[in-house]
Amino acid sequence: MPELTKSKLDHPFLGRGFRPFFLLGAFYSALNLLIWGGFYAGYITPPSFLLDPVSWHVHEMIYGFAIAIIAGFLLTAVANWTGGAPVRQLQLLALCGLWVAGRVVMNFDLGLSDVAITVIETSFIPALALSLAIPLLKSWNKRNFVFLVFLSIFAICDISFLMTQERMPLYIAVMVIIAMISLVGGRVIPAFTVAALRQRGEEAHQTSQSKLDVMALVSLIFIVLALLLTGTQSVFLAVSAFASAIIHGLRMRAYHTRRIWNDPMVWVLHAGYGWVIIGLLLIGMAGLGILPFSMVLHALTAGAIGTMTLGMMCRVALGHTGRSLTASKLMSFSFMMMQGAAIMRVLGPILLPDLTNLWIVGSAFLWSACFGLYVLIFAPILWQPRRDGRPA
Repeated sequence: MPELTKSKLDHPFLGRGFRPFFLLGAFYSALNLLIWGGFYAGYITPPSFLLDPVSWHVHEMIYGFAIAIIAGFLLTAVANWTGGAPVRQLQLLALCGLWVAGRVVMNFDLGLSDVAITVIETSFIPALALSLAIPLLKSWNKRNFVFLVFLSIFAICDISFLMTQERMPLYIAVMVIIAMISLVGGRVIPAFTVAALRQRGEEAHQTSQSKLDVMALVSLIFIVLALLLTGTQSVFLAVSAFASAIIHGLRMRAYHTRRIWNDPMVWVLHAGYGWVIIGLLLIGMAGLGILPFSMVLHALTAGAIGTMTLGMMCRVALGHTGRSLTASKLMSFSFMMMQGAAIMRVLGPILLPDLTNLWIVGSAFLWSACFGLYVLIFAPILWQPRRDGRPA
C-alpha cells in the first residue's frame, strides 16, 4: 500500500510563529519604506483612500510591521515559557491569513465600508491574544500575563485610531511597543551578554534589578498617562519622560555594555535599548516645547524599534533553526545601516531642518535596505528545516 502523501501544512515554514511572521514583517516593512521614501522624493503616492499618507505610514509600520514581529516572537516564546506545543500548521496559517487580510484592506480600495475594513483589520490581534492566552492560562504562567495586557491595549488603540483617525492612539501604541522592549530587553540583554562573555572565557555575572525593572515599566505608564491627560507638550510629560530615561539608564549600567562592542549579535540589542533612553530624553524635550513630538518620536520608532526588532529577528531565526549565533558580514552591515537610518531620521531634521525631506528619503531607503537584506539572507533559513534535525 503506498504511503500517504505528507500534508503540505506539515512544513518547517509553518512549524513556528517566527518563520512566517518575521519574513512577512520584514518584506512588508521594506516595501512600506520604499513607498514612503518614494513619496517624499515625489515619485509615489501611498494608498490614501482611507487614511492620509502620514497616518497610513505610521499605522502600517505599527500594525503591519511591528505587530508581525511581535507575533512571531511571542508565538515562539510562549511555547518555550509554557513547555506546550507551539502554534503551528493550520492555526498558524490562519493567523497569517488574518494579518494579510488586514494589510490588503488597508492598502487597496475594495469598496468595503469603513466598518468592514475596521472589523477585518482589527481581527488579527484578538486572534493572536487568544492563541497566546490558552497555553499561558493552561500552564498558569502568571509572569507573562502582562503580554496579554499589552496586546489588549494595542488592539484598543487600533480600533480607536480607525474610528477617530486621531494620532494619539498611535502614539500610545508606540509606547506599548517600547514597554515590551523594556520588559523583554531587561530579561534577555543581560542574559545574552553574560552568555556571550562567558563563551569567550571572560568572567561575567547578571545583576538582579527587580525593583528597577518594575520602575521602568511604571515610568512608561506615567508617560502614557501624560499623553492621554495633557497631550504631547506638558511639564507632566517632560518630567515623566526624563525620569523614565534615568531609570532605564540606571538599568543599563549592569548590562556590561562596554565589553561587547566586538560582538554584533549582542551590541545590536544594546544599541536598541540605548535608543530607548535617547528617545525618552527627546520626548522630555518635546514635553517642554523644545522639539516637535512627532520628530523626536522617531528615536523610539526608527531607533529603538527598528534596531531591537532587527537584532532579535536575526538572533531568534538563527537560534531556533539550529545555527550558530554569529553575525555574517552582511548582517553586521545591516545593523550599522539601521543606526544610520535612525540617526538620519532623528538628528538630521534637528540639526539641518532645511534638508528634512532628504533626511527622510535617505533614512527610508536605508531602513528598506536593512529589511530587504533580512529577507534575502533569512528567507532560505526560515523555509528550510533545522540543521540539527530537531522539529521546526
